[in-house]
This record gives sequence, C-alpha cells and structure tokens, in this order.
Amino acid sequence: MSSLRPVSGPPAAVVDALAAWLAEPAEPEPLVVETSGSSGRPKRVVLSRRAVLASGRATAERLGVEGQWLLAVPASYVAGVQVVVRSLVAGHRPVLVDDHPSFLDAVAALTPDLPHLVSLVPTQLHRMLDDPATAAALAGFHTVLLGGGPFEPSLRERAAAAGVRMVATYGSAETAGGCVYDGWPLPGVRLEIDLPDGAAPDATGRVRLGGPTLFDRYEGDAALTGATLVDGWFLTSDAGRLLPDGRLELFGRLDDVVVSGGVNVPAPAVARRLRAHRGVEEAEVLGVPDPEWGRRVVAFVVPRTDAARPGLERDAVRDWVAAELPRAWAPRDVLLLEALPLLDNGKVDRVRLRALAEEDAR
Repeated sequence: MSSLRPVSGPPAAVVDALAAWLAEPAEPEPLVVETSGSSGRPKRVVLSRRAVLASGRATAERLGVEGQWLLAVPASYVAGVQVVVRSLVAGHRPVLVDDHPSFLDAVAALTPDLPHLVSLVPTQLHRMLDDPATAAALAGFHTVLLGGGPFEPSLRERAAAAGVRMVATYGSAETAGGCVYDGWPLPGVRLEIDLPDGAAPDATGRVRLGGPTLFDRYEGDAALTGATLVDGWFLTSDAGRLLPDGRLELFGRLDDVVVSGGVNVPAPAVARRLRAHRGVEEAEVLGVPDPEWGRRVVAFVVPRTDAARPGLERDAVRDWVAAELPRAWAPRDVLLLEALPLLDNGKVDRVRLRALAEEDAR
C-alpha cells in the first residue's frame, strides 16, 4: 500500500468517499484520520480497512443490532467515520444533521421501521436533554453512544430518566473509534493495565489496548509510532484500573495529574468536585506553568446562572473543593467563562484554556 487516503471535506463528500473505499474489491489504501489535538498538535493516524471494519462489526455485535445512523459529530474525525461506516455496512446511508435545519428535522428524515443509532459527545447530550422535544426524540433511538470525554454520573441518570438508552464509549483514532463500551472491551479487543511488579490487580496504571481495531502507524512519525505501538499493544495516555468484575474504570489522562508545589493534584477529581456545586454548569481543571509552584492549578468554571457568579469567587471555590478533597488540591485561580471553548468534535479545547489562563495572569 503505497498511498494514503485522508478523510476530509464536507460530510456528504466524506460519506461518498467512504462508500467507495468500502466497495473496493481488494484491500484499499489506508485512511488517514487526524486526532482532535485537544492537548496539542494533532496526530495523523493511519487506519486499514480491516481495522475500521473490525470496529464496526464488533459494535454491531455488542449492541445486538445493525441499523441506520444519524451523523451528529464531525465526519472527518474517527467517531464520524465510524458512524458512516456502521450505517453503510448495514445497508443504509446515514442521515446527516448538517443537511437539515435542526436535529429534530434530521431525526424526521431517518428511514421508518429501522433501528436508529447516534453518537454524541457529553456536551451535546447535556444540552439535548434540556429540551423536552429533543430528549423525546433521543428516547426513540435504539442506542445513543456517548464518547469523546468524561462525564458526570448525573448525565447518565438524566438520560435514563428520559428513556434514552445510553452506552458510554472509550477509545481513540488509534483504536478505530470506541473499543470499550460501558467499561467492557468489544469482542476481540484486548485490555490491560500496565502495573509495576507487586502492584495489586486493581491498582491504577496506564491503559493499553490490543486487537484487530488497532492503527497501523502515525503518518510521518516513526519515533512516536515506535513508542506508542509496542508488541501489538497501543500504549494510551490514559490512567485506569480494572474493577473486580473486569470492567475498566478511567481516571483521565496520565498528564492530568498536576504536580504543583511538590503535590500531585488529580485534575479530573477536582473538576468533578466543582461540577457538583449547585452554581456550576460546567468546569474544567488544568495545570499551567508557574514560576513559584512549577505548575499552578487553574479552574475554568461556567456558572449555571448570572446569579450564581457571586458565589464562585476564588476563595469560595477553594473552600468548596477543600470541604471534600485535600486543601492542597484546591485551584489557585478561578476563571469564570460564558462557555468552555470546544474543538470541532465537541471536546474541550485545552490549548485554548491554557492560553486564557496565561492571558489572565499577565
């Protein structure tokens, strides 16, 4: 295979290109799918048709259904590619939200009497559940896959209360999309936790993944490929542990542990505590360079209402965090935002957040 096929362009063009790619009689040139670059420079991931189809077939087997998919995420990222592929393999062209005035109009365009499925990111689902009509439409889907980042247990509870069958997915472009559903690996997917000798089986370590959905390499980066794709395993940048029943529990990225003043601060745990505040709509926590602390813990908070802003001053937020977590974990700065900046695929733009923190410190 001497050439590569980048995934890019308008959604309808991506659907046509993927349909042609799937129909080629021999194994075609691999796809090149970019990662989101939420923490820095995007990577160009090379995926074979074998890996993409292995992922799609494993999804159908786990969900127990093939059907028509609604494309509500960007087509050029791996989640969108998989939505298109799953629908085409099932014999149905996906319906594109971008082709319709609204999400509800797109839902109305789905073929009747077929199982309907959709992939969303947490921010999308959160906002859709706020609207009764959209929530009711989602309840008519066979399954809503939720991926692209962490979410609070309350979101799953809201979805269940609305009658929405939600399945949380974990994976990446390097695994041809989500490969762990509700903590369980898809059929054929291998899952292990890298642990030092003598560690307890349920200790926390680096998540590594294997199986037929793995990528071939990073385009133009042999060094990163060699460091990441080792002996048939993809060494992720995520921390997790295996629960006694074998399910995966995730704790965020390995680099989400902020070393501040010699103290290891798990940023996802602080963010979860902030989201439990009744005045907080959304929150993210990152470490930014600091001459005194090495890295400074900064909270980015979206107030639920304007009336909530007076209760979210820095000292009040620090006290809220310290009421449940160690005081040393409390954020040293709090930036109130109208909304968290998002990338095209719905993930939080962490690079932009760090830039906002640096601008605020000047």
